[in-house]
Amino acid sequence: MRVVIAGGHGKIAIELTRLLDERGDLVRSLIRNPDHAEEVRHAGATEAIVCDLEEEHEDRVAEAVGEADVVVFAAGAGPGSGPERKETMDYGGVVKLLAAAEHNHIPRFAVISSMGADSAHEGEETFDVYLRAKGRADDAVRASGLDYLIVKPGGLTDDPPAGTVTAGESVERGQIPRADVAAVLATLLRDGARARTIEVVGGTTPIEGLAERLGG
Repeated sequence: MRVVIAGGHGKIAIELTRLLDERGDLVRSLIRNPDHAEEVRHAGATEAIVCDLEEEHEDRVAEAVGEADVVVFAAGAGPGSGPERKETMDYGGVVKLLAAAEHNHIPRFAVISSMGADSAHEGEETFDVYLRAKGRADDAVRASGLDYLIVKPGGLTDDPPAGTVTAGESVERGQIPRADVAAVLATLLRDGARARTIEVVGGTTPIEGLAERLGG
């Protein structure tokens, strides 16, 4: 499987790259900072392409994405960024990457979202804007016509992976190691066969075989 990961230097993205590489998939990572290229390649990416989703034109993004079987949006404005960047990156970055996937005839699109993401979320604090932007991005993915996977994790930690989760259309809030989010993505990209949105937190359900437990 040929996978493009936007935001390839993020913690979940690095772990996802390792998992994909270990099973023989080919990963092209899109990064904003060229200084991160070596670390991304060390994780197993076959290519590290410098492409700033916020600044580049859609044609350039499509060129950077190239040919693939699936595109994964693992980017984000990040902690400390203001409301404007939540719009331009957490929403606008997804829309621009979706356009690239459609232009390049890539059939599948996955996005790391967030529990609580909702285009109708109210409030004007930065986190409110973030949840609203993520919700609008999720809506755009679902409306794209592509085979999609939207993973909405709970609170993220850097704990070691447990290999087990609680996952479903709606689950109680909780925390989850970033490594387990990556494992969920890797497993569902391999085994998932239909469009789905799932929430995921720590739990007792093995990640291996999760697609079947979720209903195929």
